Amino acid sequence: MINSNVKRLWAEGHSVLNGWLSVASPFTAEIMAAQGYDALTIDIQHGLVGYETATTMLQAMRASGVTPMVRVPWLSPGDIMKALDAGAWGIICPMINNGEEARQLVSCVRYPPLGSRSFGPTRVTFAAGPDYGQHADSEVVCFAMIETAEAVEKIEEIVRTPGLDGIYIGPADLTLALTGRRYRTGFDREEPEIIDAIRHILDRAHAAGIRAGLHNGSPEYAARAVEWGFDLVTVSNDVQLLRGAAAASATRFRQLTGTAPQAKVQQGGY
Repeated sequence: MINSNVKRLWAEGHSVLNGWLSVASPFTAEIMAAQGYDALTIDIQHGLVGYETATTMLQAMRASGVTPMVRVPWLSPGDIMKALDAGAWGIICPMINNGEEARQLVSCVRYPPLGSRSFGPTRVTFAAGPDYGQHADSEVVCFAMIETAEAVEKIEEIVRTPGLDGIYIGPADLTLALTGRRYRTGFDREEPEIIDAIRHILDRAHAAGIRAGLHNGSPEYAARAVEWGFDLVTVSNDVQLLRGAAAASATRFRQLTGTAPQAKVQQGGY
């Protein structure tokens, strides 16, 4: 079986740079895979991506050597197992709230006797090798997302779940869960109480001997997270990168030519 780039980097003492794919396009995935990321995660939860397109995106990334992962929509055995069979080397599962849900997640990712994953690796044996079944449990990465008040309260039982490789913090939902709408939504938190919560979760994961990942909105904040000790950091996504680059290009043209955008207001038709 082809080994996981993520686990190799961890074994060598490095952090992992992860990219994020929300656009349902194998071409976009192929482009992102060639830009120097260690891993790329297809977002089926909030991204505009369905299962069949996600499979073609996994195919488009194969030649690059990047580790392909999937954020599944929910703690659903069918979604998790199908993503793995399609060729995901890692699963990020949202809204894991307690130890029992963490155990259910691990069970969906691991084959018996470690779990209950059904054997039917439709595509992944072509992507990973015919011996996939013998090595998948040691190579596939399993992340539980920590983003609720209950998860923070029960972090000890989550991080000590056998077979769980790491936790992945979603700072936007975590902030909403801990403070309501007192603060703006989004990533790259600067509020002391949220930073304390993030670092507490990180410390509990490392104390249990597992890894920790953080979702970020900028390279600067991701570098800061690595300094804190995070093992995997996600930097932006395809949607934000496209928007940012397009806005910068258009703005620069307007500056050079002294023109203004011509807004179109549609009223009752095309």
